[in-house]
Amino acid sequence: MRRFAVLLMAVVLFAGAMFVLSGCGSREDVVEEPIIDPTVTEETDALTGDDLPLYEQPEDVVYIEPGSSIFDDIQFDFDSYDILSMNVGTLQEISRWLTEHDDVRVMIEGHCDERGTNEYNMALGEQRALAARRYLVGLGIGASRLGTVSYGEESPLDPRTTEDAWAKNRRAHFVISE
Repeated sequence: MRRFAVLLMAVVLFAGAMFVLSGCGSREDVVEEPIIDPTVTEETDALTGDDLPLYEQPEDVVYIEPGSSIFDDIQFDFDSYDILSMNVGTLQEISRWLTEHDDVRVMIEGHCDERGTNEYNMALGEQRALAARRYLVGLGIGASRLGTVSYGEESPLDPRTTEDAWAKNRRAHFVISE
């Protein structure tokens, strides 16, 4: 009788362990979200000029359509806010143009694809806009001329749910005003 109780207890413990462990398997549909370094935002907040506060869009903004000028959107990899080498030429062109037009201010909009939580995408969009801003400041553009705003996943360029559409939506967009 004692042997049966021990065997029954072992079977129950084994079944319980299997039940608990079955919930720990990986799920392919879950996107792991990297932790965004909060010091990056704090470091760059100081670069926002008094005349163009962070997240405030000037009233005289002229929206530039992608591909219609030197203000092309720059793209980002999935879950990243690193400036890609393919974007360096675009940012250098923007910097040259802004150097020639020193009365122009730019709002840099950060965008994401639809994957991830709203909160995560807002933070990632902000980091993308700030990365573009830091790059332009590094090229000599005055920080007070560059503002940033994040739209996260809320303003997709391509609303489809495909890899191609997601790649188009991971971008920084430039809006100019005089």
